Amino acid sequence: MNILIAAAENDALPGGKVGGLGDVIRDIPPAIAKKGCRVKVIIPSYGFLHKQDSKWIGSVHFFFGGKNQSAEIYMVRGKISQSDVKHFVVDHPIFIASGNAHANRTFYSYDPPERPFATDASKYALFCTAVAEAITKSIFGPIDCMHLHDWHTAFILILRQFHENYLALKKIRTVYSIHNLSMQGIRPFKDSDSSLESWYPGLNYRWSDLADPRWPNCINPMAAAIRLADVVHTVSPSYAEEIQKTSDKPRFYGAEGLENDIRSTWNEGRLFGILNGCEYPDRTIAHRLNFSDLLQLLKSNLINWAGHQQTVSASVFVAYARLTELIAKSEKPNVFVTSVCRLSDQKIFLMHQAGSMLESGLVGILDGLGTQGLYVLLGTGDKKYEIFLTEISSRFSNFIFLNGYSDDCADALYSNGDLFLMPSSFEPCGISQMLAMRNGQPCLVHEVGGLKDTVTNGITGFTFKGKTVENQVDNFVGSFLNALEIRRNHPKQWRQICKNASAARFIWRDTVNHYFEKLYRIQCNSEK
Repeated sequence: MNILIAAAENDALPGGKVGGLGDVIRDIPPAIAKKGCRVKVIIPSYGFLHKQDSKWIGSVHFFFGGKNQSAEIYMVRGKISQSDVKHFVVDHPIFIASGNAHANRTFYSYDPPERPFATDASKYALFCTAVAEAITKSIFGPIDCMHLHDWHTAFILILRQFHENYLALKKIRTVYSIHNLSMQGIRPFKDSDSSLESWYPGLNYRWSDLADPRWPNCINPMAAAIRLADVVHTVSPSYAEEIQKTSDKPRFYGAEGLENDIRSTWNEGRLFGILNGCEYPDRTIAHRLNFSDLLQLLKSNLINWAGHQQTVSASVFVAYARLTELIAKSEKPNVFVTSVCRLSDQKIFLMHQAGSMLESGLVGILDGLGTQGLYVLLGTGDKKYEIFLTEISSRFSNFIFLNGYSDDCADALYSNGDLFLMPSSFEPCGISQMLAMRNGQPCLVHEVGGLKDTVTNGITGFTFKGKTVENQVDNFVGSFLNALEIRRNHPKQWRQICKNASAARFIWRDTVNHYFEKLYRIQCNSEK
């Protein structure tokens, strides 16, 4: 069996990841290959991925955006070599139009509110056309199943259904995976340089298959893929249930306007929620550090980030001062709390919002933690949250905000913390809680999506929920205080929770077995 996986990220390639999607695309192919299959993975080059250890495979030529276009296909050596897994990138000038993705550590563009997704939609619409052309020209060899991930690859399904050059793709079984329903890539049908009729003039499409249910003059790639795929998959059972319900933001994140499509897909037997997995090496990636060594590691990364800035930001200045003070004290806190996350409404909203005590959730956490504890949060993202976290760090000596990212820092926080906080307002699956748990660090999570499916309250960690945002903030703080009480006064119970967290297993092999049973539905050899 030959499977083609298309996505926007792939952490199997050096520099090929900016978020959790990259982890998934890195880990799925080897697990599928162990079933006796051949797997090809394709993402955009972003202007640099093809310049690594790569081999030019061929060119594809197609009509896009009113012009004849050419794109180059390269096979790139992955971080780990595996004979039945091959990694490819598509190179075209459009992928570097928004700047140096490698240096900026982002593949995605941020357009003004009046033109949402404009740059990225054009970029990924061209990427999908190049992939469709490469498949029809057999550049990847025979393909039995296409596995497409998130809205960035949805245009392949549109071309498969409506473009005369790619109708042969209907012979290939196509699986569409939803990782984050909140990002849908919505653009106009016409009257814009970033629109369906600009990209694919003359496309013989059916409006009802592509239209957004809220803005009928717009194409919704996410909705189109859900309607057109042979089978639809999302990354946890609980998220599959949640996205059948109408959103009531910010209290509840559900279908984000696509509830009718999601329910229809479920009723047709085409929607499946399958929990993502996690890698469990014989020895965990990170290891326990002496606390002073941990602080030095964090400080050295902070200095490195500062060296790439023309001026020292307030967040760097405050974090440097806090780390310097702690290093001078040489005292380990009695409770070390950690977080690693993207700074967005999804991840940070409940820390920022006020509860019934009229203080933000984060202030409630820090007040409860006290001066003998320490909370370190690593992340970048929304400037609003960067400013908020910097201001809180300047007020509370028990909080350090590291406004940046490095794998070394993240691994150190996953493996050295006492309690990991992940109060996401929604979470399709989540990987951070799995990484913390495998290192024996219990997690405190909001009881939503994949967090609900991976953390059991009082057994492997701590959970909270609430009917209103105020309830959620209050319960977040209350659950934290309960965890602190157990940590400080019931050491035997705490050790058992840590042991349970470390023993929990979310194995890719189990995930892939469900893929073959429910998604691919093609007979494959037994696992090697």
